[in-house]
Amino acid sequence: MYGGETIIVWSEKKQSLAAYYFTTASFTTVGTMTVKDGHIATRETVEGDANGVSEVRGTSELRPDGTVRVKSEYLKEGKWEPGHAATYRHDPAAKITFK
Repeated sequence: MYGGETIIVWSEKKQSLAAYYFTTASFTTVGTMTVKDGHIATRETVEGDANGVSEVRGTSELRPDGTVRVKSEYLKEGKWEPGHAATYRHDPAAKITFK
């Protein structure tokens, strides 16, 4: 298991949002984000050892009930395969612990 941080900035050169994901594992990702109709679409290139994954594409949706639904796919050995999917809900009692 690993965790990470994403930094999102505006790329003047690409005229889009740029995302940089730094993990506690042995890889990082660099990609772009587009926002349309309440969805965020991402496309990232993997740098480092991510078990053969070379690209990630994903979508995030902020739903009317306040939840966020995320879904991703991984390009591994030239084929797209299902990746991570989750629905996040706000929990006011939650305490963040990051090691």
